[in-house]
Amino acid sequence: MEQSRRKALGRGLEELFNNEPMNYEKMEEKIVVETPQDQITELNLSELRSNPYQPRKNFDEKALQELADSIKEHGVFQPIIAKKSIKGYEIIAGERRVKASQLAGLEKIPAIVKDFTDQEMMEIALLENLQRENLNALEEALAYRKLLEELSLTQEKLALRLGKSRSHITNMLGLLSLPEEVKDMIMENKLTMGHARVLSKLESPDKIKELAEKVVIENLSVRQIENLSIDGIYEKKNKIKKISHKNNEYKGIEEELAEKLGTKVKISHNKVEISFVNNSDLNRILEMIGFDN
Repeated sequence: MEQSRRKALGRGLEELFNNEPMNYEKMEEKIVVETPQDQITELNLSELRSNPYQPRKNFDEKALQELADSIKEHGVFQPIIAKKSIKGYEIIAGERRVKASQLAGLEKIPAIVKDFTDQEMMEIALLENLQRENLNALEEALAYRKLLEELSLTQEKLALRLGKSRSHITNMLGLLSLPEEVKDMIMENKLTMGHARVLSKLESPDKIKELAEKVVIENLSVRQIENLSIDGIYEKKNKIKKISHKNNEYKGIEEELAEKLGTKVKISHNKVEISFVNNSDLNRILEMIGFDN
């Protein structure tokens, strides 16, 4: 009986994505589109509370007020997604709409109620944090580690779920072994992810700190510090493999580019397609290929 009740209330994340890379925006859109109108209900705002695993605590007050003004005039444009809890409901998606509706003086909000597990709630919250927030390199690495630990995922499975290459996950986790002083520089946005990745390939903590300080003082680019010869210990430049004409003739190049850029790459019909999840991810890729806008 319990199993049939869960199936009727909603599908898990695996079914929602059908093994496709998980994307927070697509998840929310898919649930809304596939939910019949008669299954959209109204919940009391007083019964709603934040996803307990949601790391985001701060919201732009000005943007919230603008949304509240819009809601006063036009109503809530899209139902939130919530999960029934022991007392009230937990917000899965739409916390900004909830806060803005409260500012607008509403008592109820349209909602879709889904039956997600605690692990899925945690995964959704971390996914939103990764794909909606402008995280620095260390925050991204910490989010990956938490997903791996809390959800018992392998690096390979995490990479598949997020549409990243396994080497990107591995490289990001490598940042967590940097000296604390260098981590502080990353958190203060004095060092970019590109800088941090090069630094993480050095063996000597003293050399890492020395180069990090040099980057900040002299405003060195990622390419400049890659070209510096410190102990001769840097990440080796990727060498493009020769094109193989078996099966996918571009497979070798796709794999090399995916490893270098930390995202999926597809080559077909004389086009190179590079995947990214949001503007922050795009900026990361552009920085890695040396594009200055």
